[in-house]
Amino acid sequence: MWNWIGKLAELTAEGAPVAIVTVTRCSGSTPRETGAKMLVLPQGEFFGTIGGGALEQEVLQEARRCLAEGTSRTLHYPLHASVGQCCGGVVELLVEVVNQGPSLHIFGAGHVGRALCKTLQDTAFQVHLVDERAEWLHSSELPTAAQRHADWKAVIEERGKPGGWDAKNSYVVIMTHEHDLDFDILSRLLGQPLRYLGMIGSQSKWKSFQARLTKAGATPEQIARIHCPMGLPTGGKAPQEIAISIAAELLQTHYEP
Repeated sequence: MWNWIGKLAELTAEGAPVAIVTVTRCSGSTPRETGAKMLVLPQGEFFGTIGGGALEQEVLQEARRCLAEGTSRTLHYPLHASVGQCCGGVVELLVEVVNQGPSLHIFGAGHVGRALCKTLQDTAFQVHLVDERAEWLHSSELPTAAQRHADWKAVIEERGKPGGWDAKNSYVVIMTHEHDLDFDILSRLLGQPLRYLGMIGSQSKWKSFQARLTKAGATPEQIARIHCPMGLPTGGKAPQEIAISIAAELLQTHYEP
């Protein structure tokens, strides 16, 4: 069997949504055996095979549909003329959608940023931590699943390309070590299609930033999208407590109808 686990790990590291297609049951004559796998990407690129021919083309379309809907499903195909096959057997396949959850980019790997990474471990969020300070970004305290980026400008440029930010699944929180850096990042993200855009800070910091954003040409509608201060009003001030309040707001936003 081909190394689908290695390829899936590679795609997962890139944050790419993937449909895993597995042959779960074979009856009679079929082109592949139980356990055969194929990985499918949203644009139609695929790796591996479940037998080729018209059947595979139809399954590819179903896998792309599953990715678009964010749902997994079981497929059942008698292999006769209607699917362009004459094997005479029956094949069942499971299409599993993975890496389809929301992505969270945390700009700033300080105390709260690292605490937020740990708090969101094992949740729906795919976490990306962005910080130019290597000693903070590569802390051994961080979950291994968190993807790390040192160049914040490169991240924004890359995600700003078509198919990057997603108004349904893209979340950003800004909590760097410098107010001016917070402002630069916030300014570049105002026009992007994000589900959530937040910045850590007090009411006084937020008032100052609103004035700066207005002066820089931001519209009232753009400014109104920004969550600042972030998090649910729990009253806690320790980094872990702040992280819990922010995580709760992010999860609430993600799961709201």
